[in-house]
Amino acid sequence: MEISLIRHGKSMHLESNRINYKDFQKWVEKYDSSGVFEENAYPSVTLEKIGTANVLITSDLKRAIESASFLNQNKNVGVISDSLFREIELPTSPTELGLKLSPNSWTIMLRCLWLCGYSKRCEPLTSAKRRAKLASEQLVKYAEQYKSVVLVGHGFFNRLIAEELKKKNWEGKRKSSVKHWGCTTYSLLN
Repeated sequence: MEISLIRHGKSMHLESNRINYKDFQKWVEKYDSSGVFEENAYPSVTLEKIGTANVLITSDLKRAIESASFLNQNKNVGVISDSLFREIELPTSPTELGLKLSPNSWTIMLRCLWLCGYSKRCEPLTSAKRRAKLASEQLVKYAEQYKSVVLVGHGFFNRLIAEELKKKNWEGKRKSSVKHWGCTTYSLLN
């Protein structure tokens, strides 16, 4: 049995100018509602795992669903979309900071605050870890049924799922890939 975790493709929302926090909130909304770029070529490992998958799971966010569609064009394996596999949202800023940062810098700063326990208007770390445990259990059930499962999800949440799979004695890399279209596979030998 194997479970492969793939990060979605690169978002079509590319704006990277320095912006204030209020504009960053709008940037996140655009990022979530934008699709992904279709590539001329995808990583061979990713295509190999899609080719051997018996079921394809995605989060319910557009970038994961579109990514799965691009990868699944030639195989037409069944796809299940589920909010359980959504990326973890970022907290809102503790105050209206007078800063102008790139969207990437805002993301890093807010994710660091979140990892330190700050979770204003978003899922706390403890809840995200519980959800990752449930997501890993669901993926294991799919693997028991379908043998080869692929999840097209999100970088940060895929990492939490990978941690849970490792706790369940699934073998694979310590951390899942955070590269767009990157694939990390975990297997359980009988």
